[in-house]
Amino acid sequence: MAAAAALARMEGRPKAKLPSSQEAIRSQVRKELRAEAAAAERGLDAEEGDTVPPAEDGAAALSVSGVYFICPLTGEVVRRDRKEQHLREAIQSYFSVDPVAASIMEIHTFNKDRERVRVGLETMAKYLDNICLHPEEEKYRKIKLQNKVFQERISCLEGIHRFFQAVGFETKPLPVPGQESTEEYYVLREEVLARLEDLRHYKEQLLSSEPVQARLDRQLRVFKPSPAAARFELPPDFYSLTAEELRREQRLRTEAVEKASMLRTKAMREKEEQREMRKYNYTLLRIRFPDGYLLQGTFYARESVSALYAFVREALRDDWLPFELLGPGGLKLTDENLAFNECGLVPSALLTLAWDAAVMADIQAAGEEQPRSPLKPELLARVQTLS
Repeated sequence: MAAAAALARMEGRPKAKLPSSQEAIRSQVRKELRAEAAAAERGLDAEEGDTVPPAEDGAAALSVSGVYFICPLTGEVVRRDRKEQHLREAIQSYFSVDPVAASIMEIHTFNKDRERVRVGLETMAKYLDNICLHPEEEKYRKIKLQNKVFQERISCLEGIHRFFQAVGFETKPLPVPGQESTEEYYVLREEVLARLEDLRHYKEQLLSSEPVQARLDRQLRVFKPSPAAARFELPPDFYSLTAEELRREQRLRTEAVEKASMLRTKAMREKEEQREMRKYNYTLLRIRFPDGYLLQGTFYARESVSALYAFVREALRDDWLPFELLGPGGLKLTDENLAFNECGLVPSALLTLAWDAAVMADIQAAGEEQPRSPLKPELLARVQTLS
């Protein structure tokens, strides 16, 4: 039944509108990206704009329009399916600012085999070390492109050739000893020898950098008290299974449910339930406050409960107030190291916030006037109604 409901939502829901972008974090990169985007969009048809078709009568509104990420280079909020492309565009634009840093970003971000990256960069570091240690030796300033080690360890890495060019290498055909033919080499330009300290810095930067990773946008929302607090309408982004996989899962379960319920032990059923929880990549969580207001955010399914406690504290007017979170059924979330999927809080869940009774009693006894809501005023200023 759950699979059928999820499939119906995936297939029958209208596409949601993308959220507007945040303020720019890196202005130069942002300007170039906007200019490129504007040029590309001039040829788009009118129906490809930001308008969203109206929902059919009686159709439930999405609880969240999708999964979004924040680009660390531009500050832009982009949808999940646009994340990698946007990172590529942002790094490409950064070449005009710092070509060495941009090429290093490419190497670390777009080569997914981390072991291959490690081996390739260690080999590259040896080339640069040899140049810095023996600048007078011409042989160390030349790298044969068809060399087997170079081909297997370095040339296969995306972005590596841009790095060579950025630090001062250029390609040159050089004669092969004893032959009339030539072969391609990377040759370090003479002027780079005068700034070997820069070359050492580039090597350290190459080895110590990390992949550029977009940060999950929490899409924080605050809702007025609502009887629909426990109803979630999730977009396809929240389900890691495709429509075809859902159909197959539904069929197999229908065929096997009778037999499985008789043969499986309780431990086996619990183990399978844990497997089911691992199928989700994201979860949408709502926290209901004692006054009925709802705080909503998007999380990775494998994030720990501590991230949720931090999320709530950041939204409080007085973040020192002690509280605890109760999951479905009143279960206390006391182990903050557990992941959401280990607690059964995927792909969505409604939780309840409970204040520390002793502390609240002390506050009341002191006669301090309490605000109408513990949430920050700027959040209450944009409170929404849950449809």
